[in-house]
Amino acid sequence: MNTNTYIGSSFDDFLAEEAMLEEASAVATKRVISWQISQEMKAQHLTKTALAAKMQTSRAALNRLLDENDTSLTLTTLTSAAKALGKSFRFELT
Repeated sequence: MNTNTYIGSSFDDFLAEEAMLEEASAVATKRVISWQISQEMKAQHLTKTALAAKMQTSRAALNRLLDENDTSLTLTTLTSAAKALGKSFRFELT
């Protein structure tokens, strides 16, 4: 008889057992952040070059921020982008 240990468990349980939950959560969070920044750039008609200038950073650094798969970003970068867009970030532990 073929039994599947994952039947009836959640996808989060599967990811946790396979040691992938933290990475999947980080990528999902980064995708949301990247999308929100991109949407705000569109709403304000800002190019990457213009936003990078407002952030006083390079376009390459902004590209890393907008790369939905690059999860290595700092709070300083996030707050700089938010400030340049006239916004703020709200973080909370859940």
